[in-house]
Amino acid sequence: MNAIILLIVSILDIMWWIIIVSFVMSWLVAFNVINLNNQFVYSIYNAVNAVTEPIYRPIRAILPDLNGIDFSPMVVLLGLMFLRTFIISDLAPMLLG
Repeated sequence: MNAIILLIVSILDIMWWIIIVSFVMSWLVAFNVINLNNQFVYSIYNAVNAVTEPIYRPIRAILPDLNGIDFSPMVVLLGLMFLRTFIISDLAPMLLG
């Protein structure tokens, strides 16, 4: 059971970093620091967006439009922090005894 909990926490940590990379890359593309005409950059950007967009979509439907400011990454990060803390501090001790 301990291995399953560690696997879930590791997946949450990986998702945390993917969302951070997505956020940073979106700003770098918006300010034209990196160019999506480069095939390598485009493939990384496309892969990161393919992972994060299904997570962002339901949150964007709930949040109000704030004139182009997207708070969905912050909401997802807060949710991941809550879920990780809940698993480590509450769920794991209960399951592991």
